[in-house]
Amino acid sequence: MKQTTSATLIDEVLQWLNQQALNDTGLEAIARGTCERLAAAGLPLARAYMSFSMLHPLYRAVGYLWERGKGLSVEKHRHVRGGEADRFLKSPFYHLVKNDLPHLRRRIHPSGGPAEFPVFDELREQGITDYLAYTRRFRPSSEQGMIGSWASDREDGFSDEDIAALLRIQESLAVASKIAVKGELARNMLTTYLGAGAGERVLSGQIQRGDGETIKAAIVVADVRNSTILAEELGREPYIGVLNTFFDAAAGAFADGGGHILSFLGDGFLAIYPSGDSPRSRREACQQAYVASVTAALRMREANEIRRKDSLVEIGYGIGLHIGNVMFGNVGLPDRLTFSVFGAAVNQATRLESLTKTYRIPIIASEEFRSRCEGNWNELGSEVLRGLSHPIKVFSPANIDQVEPALAISRRVSEDGHSDAENVVLLHRSGTGRKGR
Repeated sequence: MKQTTSATLIDEVLQWLNQQALNDTGLEAIARGTCERLAAAGLPLARAYMSFSMLHPLYRAVGYLWERGKGLSVEKHRHVRGGEADRFLKSPFYHLVKNDLPHLRRRIHPSGGPAEFPVFDELREQGITDYLAYTRRFRPSSEQGMIGSWASDREDGFSDEDIAALLRIQESLAVASKIAVKGELARNMLTTYLGAGAGERVLSGQIQRGDGETIKAAIVVADVRNSTILAEELGREPYIGVLNTFFDAAAGAFADGGGHILSFLGDGFLAIYPSGDSPRSRREACQQAYVASVTAALRMREANEIRRKDSLVEIGYGIGLHIGNVMFGNVGLPDRLTFSVFGAAVNQATRLESLTKTYRIPIIASEEFRSRCEGNWNELGSEVLRGLSHPIKVFSPANIDQVEPALAISRRVSEDGHSDAENVVLLHRSGTGRKGR
């Protein structure tokens, strides 16, 4: 007896999709839940594919492949230099996009001749008999959207009722997916431009001027030495190269070590390692910041060695380390806010960084910071920092010029050669691409 699709259960899938849009459900859960529910409703679904364009530093699209009996697998499509991948150009999806078509249906015969699209040969080997591809833009004038396909291995393929059910599903699927993509986009952009911690706080609702809280954190302030002179002597492009080298080596070390890079301040940056109130959590935050500072010194040493070989000026830098209470939240104009940390402890970290010029060493920490982490330190003396009424002892890591690579944090490698921020900007400029099956 031929299996039929339950219209009532298809209505249930539609209601479920509408609820997911309200629940802010992620793309993966939407894709998996839709396919499993359609199969349970009686649709002769053997395989489904969905791909969504994403504004992401590394990936221009993410795809989900569902196969009956195997479940869901995730495919992340990286940015392709020089245009679209050859596979996409020979796919049914490219045919739909190029010709501005919403759907393409093809019967795939077991003993058929040359395939219209290469992917049909693969599908034929899997026993697929019927194939329906679709595209859905999220806005008429936008390239962002979704593409996908439904495939059946039933001998007579999809019935007209099956096709009608899939067309009904696609509209609600597109709405739920668009909302999920918007959520991913917001998280990606906020993480890239504000940092992971600040981005999550903004998404959780801390969006009004004055919103925030007081937290304990290890604080890092760093910048390039003699930056004004370098900018004047080198010119724009070489000076930008200096800044990128410094940020990749120094800021990258703190980011790789779990720090939150909150802002880039001209030729410098501000980072924190939040801690709890317990002595142990404070020690852990300071230790992470210390290891990252040592790693930054090692990476800067390597970068300067390369610059010397290329007859380029070496890059001097300073890093100030402190721990204290900071106000973490929004300040600025009512319609233009920044999310960062503020307070006396941040000011002290800035003063400590300035002392690296006086002592002619790259890293200086307060006694409060030094006392909470391991490592060999040299006591430099006592200093009265501006804003304080009493002197504090200041320290620097011992033998910083002889740091061994084994002590350093592993570097996170970007496969496309761009920083996260550069990739977001490049993706935004170039529009979004699509790949799929």
